[in-house]
Amino acid sequence: MELEQRVADLERRLAALEGAQDTGPRIDGSDFWALNGLKEQLTEAGAADGGVLYTGSVRLPTGEQYAWQMTALTENLLDDAWTTAAESFAALGHPVRLRLLREVLGGRRTAAELAELDEVGTTGQIYHHLSRLTATGWLHTTGQGRHEVPPGRVVPLLVALATARP
Repeated sequence: MELEQRVADLERRLAALEGAQDTGPRIDGSDFWALNGLKEQLTEAGAADGGVLYTGSVRLPTGEQYAWQMTALTENLLDDAWTTAAESFAALGHPVRLRLLREVLGGRRTAAELAELDEVGTTGQIYHHLSRLTATGWLHTTGQGRHEVPPGRVVPLLVALATARP
């Protein structure tokens, strides 16, 4: 059963790669189904400058499921101070930190489990990276030395990764 699921997942991913479009998968037959819905809501709200929407429904390898969406008005985004965003992006800007986040999403939750990985550094370096990710909200400690990506950051993290793809 597991092998069948893995093959089906690979076939789905291959089909998506072969037919990849910048607009993403079609849900209702329209290339811009999410964008059309956002435009409708922005018009109803009188948001003349527009806005952005990011959303996701995710099942992690651990079986955890997250559904999340965020809408931000253009005016608010352009008016906000971007210093906090710079700190958050800087925390994600290190390859070891991204690896640690991926491993935490995959189920490795303690520093000891993470230290078993190749090419992530010493225990002290791992704690430094975990501290930086925690300080910027990409991780939090759940007790007993366990770390997790907060539920409200799972989809934004994956969105950030998706925007960095060529």
